[in-house]
Amino acid sequence: MDAFPALAAKIYVWWSNTATIEIIWLGVGLTAQLMFSMRFIMQWIASERARQSVVPEVFWYFSLMGGALLFAYAIYRADPVFILGQGMGLLIYGRNIDLIWQKKRHATIMSEVSRSHV
Repeated sequence: MDAFPALAAKIYVWWSNTATIEIIWLGVGLTAQLMFSMRFIMQWIASERARQSVVPEVFWYFSLMGGALLFAYAIYRADPVFILGQGMGLLIYGRNIDLIWQKKRHATIMSEVSRSHV
């Protein structure tokens, strides 16, 4: 039971000695990590429902949002390895979303063409 007050005291000291901007960026980093975690949770749920491995569309949106936030966080931290990794990821996530949108546009056009020939 003595561990909790000691931990609370350490957190208080850290909080009171940490600049507001650092706390804000910590929030950005934690939010980004949550976005990345959500994409895997959504993929897992979709796969369980389908009883096979699938990547739902929402996976790519969470990837893009989490990646963009982590990219901003990496820039703030001035970490070139992290910046390069997230930058490459953003290109891949964006391309997958573009492919999804192209497929939807194509399906809409084909649907309109088939209705006009009826």
